[in-house]
Order: sequence, then structure tokens, then C-alpha cells
Amino acid sequence: MACWWLEDYATGIDARERAYRLFRQTGDCRAAARAAIWLSSDYADFRGETAVANGWIERAERLLDGVAPSPEHALLAYQKAHVALMGQRDPVAARRLSQEAAAIARSVGPADMEMLGVALEGLAMVTEGEVAEGMSRLDEATAAATAGELTDPGMIGTACCYLIRACEQVHDYDRAAQWCERVREFARRWKFTHLFSACRIQYASLLTLRGEWAEAEREIEALRRHVERVQPRVVPIALIRLADLRRRQGRWEEADALLAESGSHYLGVLGCAALALERGESIKSAELAEEYLQRVPTNDRTERVSGLDVLARARIAEGHLDQARVPLDELRGIADTIGTEPLQATVAHADGCLLAAAGDHRAACTRLEESADLFERNRTPFEAARSRLQLAHSLLALSRRDPATIALRAAGTTFERLGATRHAGAARLLLQELDLKPHGPIGPAARLGRLTAREIEVLRLVAQGLSDKESAVRLKLSEHTIHRHVGNILTKTGLPSRAAAVAQAARSGLL
Repeated sequence: MACWWLEDYATGIDARERAYRLFRQTGDCRAAARAAIWLSSDYADFRGETAVANGWIERAERLLDGVAPSPEHALLAYQKAHVALMGQRDPVAARRLSQEAAAIARSVGPADMEMLGVALEGLAMVTEGEVAEGMSRLDEATAAATAGELTDPGMIGTACCYLIRACEQVHDYDRAAQWCERVREFARRWKFTHLFSACRIQYASLLTLRGEWAEAEREIEALRRHVERVQPRVVPIALIRLADLRRRQGRWEEADALLAESGSHYLGVLGCAALALERGESIKSAELAEEYLQRVPTNDRTERVSGLDVLARARIAEGHLDQARVPLDELRGIADTIGTEPLQATVAHADGCLLAAAGDHRAACTRLEESADLFERNRTPFEAARSRLQLAHSLLALSRRDPATIALRAAGTTFERLGATRHAGAARLLLQELDLKPHGPIGPAARLGRLTAREIEVLRLVAQGLSDKESAVRLKLSEHTIHRHVGNILTKTGLPSRAAAVAQAARSGLL
């Protein structure tokens, strides 16, 4: 245990294996099973060796077979529940096993294990979409943990982290904020750096969403340095979180490099999908979002939210509105079940994009205004500004220049404050056009005349369906150069995707 607190995990695993052998030699099955369960956790968490971890679980189960109910039975049921939810993404099995762990602990102890089982059951319920009851269990367990009712620091911290993870899943930022500082204070008091490495992932995400980007970056970088030394399996997640921040900042090349470095983690696939959508690569974005959703079970409802959002908006950007309605309807169903305002705002934003693409700008304005207001009320400034920028486009389509100017100024101010350079530039460009051209059309159609001859040439190849690689071969340029030209086209026109740029160019007779 001392090695674990000192983060000398290799020595700690060796010590536990020696202890296991000694317990077996003395015939103490319960103690040997307890050592086996902790070895399972160690091998999974610190070495990423899931097969070895599973072997230790099976060994513990056999050792406890025929033994009267004991705290070790509760620990075993909990560990299996944790693996079911975190490793196998099976909330149904996790819920059943965590209930079993809590029931055994309630009968034979310890009290800490009962509350940890309650917390994990709550997280499993939230994952399935039973948010109100699940959050109640998590609040109960976390209150007991931080009030001193529990005594095991590891179990206290893990229960708190389950709550923060659940808040992130359902976008319940206010609840997360209320508990985060209590967890941080607990970690500082106990010098429990390993605990906050787990919580830090969710905490950094919360900071990013709330627009506290400098603090979010410090947290991610601190986490990255820590886990590179003691918990390498967590490094890809730190890279993915940082890539998400870079995407919002408009530092796309850095985001791309971080996602490539993160490997094949399923959250990296989602990050690539979101980045491709920002770059206007709607087809690629849709393909990646579908790949992500194929890797997330349908009963893991909260984990599907972001993938469904990206897929719906990618289909809209492609112009495939009927195909966009399928993921949007699933997203709407999850949001209605969960009921948190940020999720309702996400649906409203996607609705607004769909209505605008269908030409119903009046209805689009209603949904986009609702989205922006909900995001602002829940202190998610980037998302609110993004909705206001989209709202401005629909207002301009209705020739409502004054309210469009107000929306653009609000969005631009927020983007500038956050450091979202590309989005700030898009808002600034539209405002400049409104100032310079007080009458007549502005926007993408008017901006097509700013494209260079090479950019028009690239756009025509895009219209023919050529990929960046194929366009590079045709023009005898590098693929990176083609990618840059496409990015310039979207930046100059203010359009969200290649498909939108091609459609606008076709309407303008440029092709």
C-alpha cells in the first residue's frame, strides 16, 4: 500500500504478488482473494494488461467459491462492475454487479464499499439514461465521502470521480462545479495525486466547456506529465482532451498532430470527426462519427451524444438532410430523457442548422436563439457564440441586418475573449462586410470573388468529387497544399463545409 501512495506501482505489484503467495501458503483464502482483486485493478490501471487483470479476477472468484459472504465478496462484485462499465461499456451488467456489491457490504461491511457500490450504480444508471435517480445515488455517495463518513481514501476519491464523470456525460456543469473543488481539496489534503489524475480528465473537460481555457490547458498538461511517468495508458486521453481544446482555439494542425499521437482510442475517432467537420470535410466527418457510434453500444446512451451531434451536423453540411434526421432524432430522444439544458441546447443548435439548410430561416432563428440562450445560461460560452454566429447567417438570409449585427458582435466578442481565432475571424469578416456594404447582399456569395485562381481551380476539383490526394496529383501539388487551399476557401467565404462551398459556387455560376 505504501508503494501505491508513493506511485511506485511496479514495486507495489511485486509486493502484492508476494503477499498473495504467502496468503496461499497459509491457507487464508479470503486474504489471497483480496490480494488477487487488487492485482486485477493494478494490472488494468497501470499496465493496461486486461487479460492478466481478468485472470486475477477469475482466481479471486474461485478462491471465494464456497466461502461465507464477506467484504471480499463485495470487493469482487464491485471490481467486476467497474470493469463492466469502464472497460466493456456494459451499464446493465455494471448496475447489477454494483447493486450486489452494495448489498453484500451493507450486510457484512465495510461501509465504504457500500457507498462505492451505490456511486457506481448511480453512474451506470446515468449512462443508461436514468439520470435523476442515478444522480441522486451519486450525490448521496459523494456527500458521505466528503463528510468524513467513509475512511478509505481510495474509495472516497473514486466515488467522487464517478460523480464528476456522470456530470460530464450529461453536461450537468453546475453540479460538477459544486463538487469539483471538494474533490480537489480532498486530493490536496491527502496528497492523493493518483486520484486526481482520474478526476482531472473530467475536470479539464469541464473547464474547457466553461471557457476557462488557460486553466484547462494547465490541468491537461499537468495530467499528461504525471501519467507519462506513472500511468501511460491514460496518455492518449490527455492528448485527445488537449486536441479538443486546440480545435476550439482554431489551431487545427496542432489538434491533428495530437489526435494522430493518441492512437486508436475510440474518443480519438470522435475528436477526428469533430475536427474534420470544423475543416469543412463533411464526408470524412460523417464516416468517422459513424465509426465512433459503431464502437459505442446503443445502451451507453450518454456516451453516444457527441457522436450523434457531429454526425447530424456533418450530414447537414453534406446536404443530406433526410440522413441527418436519423442521428438527430436519436439525439433528441436522449436529450428528452436526460433533460439537462445543455443537451437541449445541443439539439436546438442542430435543429437550427437543419432548418437553415432546408431554407426555413425564420424557424432556424427561433431554434438558434433558444440554443444560444440555453448555452449562455449554463455558462458554455463557446457553444453559445457558435449558435449566435449561425443565427447571424439566418438573420442575414432574412435581410434582418440590425439583429444580425447584434448577434455577430456578441459572438465575436466571446470568440475573441476565449481565443477562438478562426471563429472570431469569421464573425469579424461578416461585421466588416456589413459596415462596408450597408445595402445589398453580403456573405458567401459576395465573397466568392475574393478567391484566387488557384482556389477556384481547387474548388472545381472538389465539385467533381476528387479527394485532396487526387486533387494534389491532378495539380501536381502536395496534399497539404490542397488541404490549405480548401481551408482558405472556407475561411474566405465563411461557409461551413466543402459541400456548402460547392453549392454556393454552383448557384453563383462559378463552376
